Amino acid sequence: MAKNNQDDDIVLVGAKRHPLRDAYHSVLRMPWYGVIGAIAIAFLAFNALFAVGYLAAGGVVGAHPGSFRDAFFFSVQTMGTIGYGAMYPESTSAHVLVVAESVVSLIITALSTGIIFARFSQTTGQLIFSEKIVISPMDGVPTLSFRIGNDRQSTIFEATVRVAVIKTEKTAEGITFYRLYDAKLSRDRSIALARSWTVMHAIDAASPFFGLSPDQCVKDELEVAVSVTGTDDTSLQPVHARRRYTMKDILWGARLADVLRELPDGRLELDVRKFNHVVATAPTDAFPYPKKA
Repeated sequence: MAKNNQDDDIVLVGAKRHPLRDAYHSVLRMPWYGVIGAIAIAFLAFNALFAVGYLAAGGVVGAHPGSFRDAFFFSVQTMGTIGYGAMYPESTSAHVLVVAESVVSLIITALSTGIIFARFSQTTGQLIFSEKIVISPMDGVPTLSFRIGNDRQSTIFEATVRVAVIKTEKTAEGITFYRLYDAKLSRDRSIALARSWTVMHAIDAASPFFGLSPDQCVKDELEVAVSVTGTDDTSLQPVHARRRYTMKDILWGARLADVLRELPDGRLELDVRKFNHVVATAPTDAFPYPKKA
């Protein structure tokens, strides 16, 4: 099952970097091991920095003179407000460093708590998309279709999907222009999105696909962009996902395999193992499948 993908093939040139301004967003995009690792590294780095200060200033009772290890452990006890009592400041310079480290400890604790809370409260969508888009007759009309599903146990209510077709065109002035066309869907809203939703677009006279062959689609560098929004019924937080399909992801003359069937006892069975399965279909007079040259 395909997750929502990013436009990793776009090379960004000339954009200024703002590492400090965007640090918070960068942390929110990190995986959990990255967040925990960054907090641990920052904690150890600040303790090592204060250990150097204690080593230079001296005045810590119980610490061996010139021992970075003792200075580091004293710093950890101070920043962690542990206070075993085996080591304590005695000189004015050591007391000043303890005050400074206490302030830094408050800031680090507040920032770390805020980041952890933000990560826990952040809803990450697990919407999945079928690997392929298929085009086949539906009630005699050529129809483009693909699947969307929720890979969590929860349900996305009031889910809305939008589909745009991106085509490379030449203007009358000979300028290359990447034009977006909205694709009208048979149904663009679902009151409850769970494991599977088949999204369909009829290829009629108003469709961006109307009259196009696979070769022409390749020539126009045609792409299909999909975006989904909704609200998670467990966290009541908004959920977003997107997917981009290129021509290699579009199958002509195929339909999505059935994932739903009725059991003998009247219950319905949803087989998500068939989420990406497709079935070949026969052409019709209304839709004789275009062939590649």
